[in-house]
Amino acid sequence: MYYVYIVECKDGSLYTGWTMDIETRLAKHNQGKGAKYTRARFPVVLRYSEVLGSKSEAMRREYAIKRMSREEKQMLILF
Repeated sequence: MYYVYIVECKDGSLYTGWTMDIETRLAKHNQGKGAKYTRARFPVVLRYSEVLGSKSEAMRREYAIKRMSREEKQMLILF
């Protein structure tokens, strides 16, 4: 099982990533050991996640979400 997720950083920005273990990944982000982007912006709060069947699907979905505007990401989070 693979997850694509969006977290909200303490500065209000949104970060999108993928993982196989969402709880561990969120813990890493909140310890300042996650992605370079979130290291200076933690703590983060999970706002959205999707379950996908393969790594390639997760990576494609992450790429698609990263190409969305902030407004489109916020709409995704709301639904």
